[in-house]
Amino acid sequence: MDEKTTKRNRFDWHLPFYAVVGALILFVPFMLFGIDIVEILYIFVAAPIVGIIFLVVAIRKTGVRRLAALSMVVVYWAVSWGLFQNSRELRATTRWFLKSKQYKAKVLAQPDSGDGALRHIEWDGWGFGGAGDTVVYLVFDPNDSLSTAARTDSPGKFSGIPCEVYRVRRLESHYYSVLFYTNTDWAHCN
Repeated sequence: MDEKTTKRNRFDWHLPFYAVVGALILFVPFMLFGIDIVEILYIFVAAPIVGIIFLVVAIRKTGVRRLAALSMVVVYWAVSWGLFQNSRELRATTRWFLKSKQYKAKVLAQPDSGDGALRHIEWDGWGFGGAGDTVVYLVFDPNDSLSTAARTDSPGKFSGIPCEVYRVRRLESHYYSVLFYTNTDWAHCN
């Protein structure tokens, strides 16, 4: 009897761990598909609903078990917020890790423009009606001339790209994601 009571009154570290795993499992599809409205639905609908369910479970517990269940709520919301805040970076890293071969093939299949423009394909994008569209390109840079821009994280106009860009991020040697300013794309510079 004493052993059962002791087990029941111990803090259960598994619950916060399950909250982290649950947040990751729920968020991964949102991150991979990368639709803005879906990410917003996750943070403003799915996370609160799951959090409320966790709160109800916590209220029904007593003592140390209630504390463990409440820690699960806090951990779930904190992980969800962190994932949401870093979703663009996580999305790019995950997509590159899972599908880099396909993306490389698509970029290299692009014909050489002959005017010095780097080979590129549309990599990502987001926006809402009235707010404008933002486009990210996957760029193949055979000379790695964009490496300095990626390292210094500085916006600017770079050789082989027709428009000024907000950010260059290195994915691996010769491959970069290039974030254009809103309402700017490869063919239409502001």
